Amino acid sequence: MHLEFRHLRTIKAIHEAGGLARAADLMNITQSALSHQVKGLEDQAGVELFVRRTKPLRLSAAGMRLLRLAEKVLPEIEALEDDFRNLQSGKAGRLHIAIECHACFEWLFPVLESFRKAWPDVDVDIRPGLAFDALPALKREEVDLVVSSDPEELDAVTFSPLFNYEPVFVASAQNPLAAKDFVVAEDFRDQMLITYPVDRARLDVFSQLLTPAKVEPRGVRQVELTAVILLLVASNRGVAVLPDWVVREVKYHSDYVTRPLTETGLTRTLYAATRDEDTTKPFMAHLLRLAKTIPVKLQRS
Repeated sequence: MHLEFRHLRTIKAIHEAGGLARAADLMNITQSALSHQVKGLEDQAGVELFVRRTKPLRLSAAGMRLLRLAEKVLPEIEALEDDFRNLQSGKAGRLHIAIECHACFEWLFPVLESFRKAWPDVDVDIRPGLAFDALPALKREEVDLVVSSDPEELDAVTFSPLFNYEPVFVASAQNPLAAKDFVVAEDFRDQMLITYPVDRARLDVFSQLLTPAKVEPRGVRQVELTAVILLLVASNRGVAVLPDWVVREVKYHSDYVTRPLTETGLTRTLYAATRDEDTTKPFMAHLLRLAKTIPVKLQRS
């Protein structure tokens, strides 16, 4: 039996209209064409779908089974069609984000809070990019956006600059380095450095300062949460280097001091990597605009 969606729509329309003539008007086809369609469907099924000579036209037991199928399937098909229309118009879609830095959560959540209000039909999810290779996952379409400070030359991938930030030295007010106006690589030799549990190549303090200077800190302690890092620093258990948007509040707290790295400070840029065909989608373009403005507001607050 070859059953098509139009057959289900026909059965449902005739049942609701109570007759072929009215159903044909609702479906914008001739009564003859509708009768021919019903006859063809009954020939395939090998049973009558309607009890003839009744007014209104009544479904047989076989017809009722087909109607129950139509009532189950057609709403799902209509919902799927709506989804496709929304995708074509750019109102809906998928936005799975991979983040290659722990601290990015500090500004990303306010961005997503504003985004969800404007795009409620976009499926948003976050995957920590530290547990897998985020950029290859972007190429495989497993994620749709990667937040990274390390752009690469990749075919069909666009790296959109979001904003500049400054990696900032954070220490207890009791730490001897609190007396300095800025810190340099050599200052870390006798310090316990507290970092996120990330490969050194992905940490600004190593990639931009310590590794080029061939300086190794006294020890490295890895901590998952920003709040715990700051707690340990306040207790003078070690020092840290965090983005300026993370230390915007603690720099005014008497328990902490914040200092630039090197006399002139260091500046880094955060990027959003997206597939070329996705970059101009309306919801993606809106997210990129939010990601360029909201973090800057946090840095200045």
